[in-house]
Amino acid sequence: MARLEEKKIIGVGSPVMDLLAQVDDEFVSTHAGSKGGMELVEDMQIQTIVQNLKSEPAIAAGGSAANTIFALAKLEVAAAFLGKVGRDETAKEYLDQFEKLKGDLSKFKYCDESATAKCLSLVTDDGERTMRTCLGAAANMAEGDIDVEDFRGFDHAHFEGYLLFNKEMAVAALKAAKKAGCSVSLDLGSFEVVKAAGDGLRDLLREYVDIVFANEDEAEAFTGDSNLETALSDLSELCDVAVVKLGAKGAMLRDETGKAVVEAGKAETVIDTTGAGDYWAAGFLYGYLNGLPIKECGELGSLIGAEVVQHLGADLPSERWQNVLEQFKSRVLVE
Repeated sequence: MARLEEKKIIGVGSPVMDLLAQVDDEFVSTHAGSKGGMELVEDMQIQTIVQNLKSEPAIAAGGSAANTIFALAKLEVAAAFLGKVGRDETAKEYLDQFEKLKGDLSKFKYCDESATAKCLSLVTDDGERTMRTCLGAAANMAEGDIDVEDFRGFDHAHFEGYLLFNKEMAVAALKAAKKAGCSVSLDLGSFEVVKAAGDGLRDLLREYVDIVFANEDEAEAFTGDSNLETALSDLSELCDVAVVKLGAKGAMLRDETGKAVVEAGKAETVIDTTGAGDYWAAGFLYGYLNGLPIKECGELGSLIGAEVVQHLGADLPSERWQNVLEQFKSRVLVE
């Protein structure tokens, strides 16, 4: 049997401790205002909302690129993460969770002035999330924190789009990753990221990014055209691999071999969509690191993406992780 490729991946983004609570619509309107979406707030505002919950929120290490990297670590891929945390108890818990997965902690940066980032997700019965985020230490990562040596020895670097709000730092990290010999993927993250990046995003993709992930809103924001076929074609002219995720409708992918379409994975019940796109990227990258064709990479993305929405937060129960891992290995270990 062929053995799994021993590739190493590093994620780059904001380490955010997720606080997850299931609430009703009335709680959201009373304590957080408008339902849905994400708003940046101060840490004290998060603490106030948490104090009014009926029970303690579930806690899980998160962040967009971090969700992808944590999932890959649970799939037994050698993984590290580059991001900034505070010197507080939240950081200790965050790092402890990653270390238990045998993740490489050596690339984390530290901030003395700010607390580790937190994101409170209020999840209603319809599965919609209302997020209130304090970026804290994560927002303090700067160009001077980045060095080529951070990426040395890794095969691939995965970036979250939110980094583009700090363009100078993001470009410094992208340059360092490429100089160290990494292939690079970028998840655009949100249509707000695409709009804020403006015309410069096109040059950035062309120069530094090998794989680009976009959802429907991000693809439309990028091209200004609701025709997603146009977006896929446009993105594929800039990057070796382009992916447009379509949620419950699956995904479209394109590389030098042509276009592929994959169906969404089957989810019996949707509990919480936290991390679904990040996990989709993890499934895809697992296949990519093991040399699978893009259609098969997309199928792995759909499989794990459908799995995570059936549970609260960006995580799975241990028995489900074992099941997913076995399915993934069966795709790679062939006679």
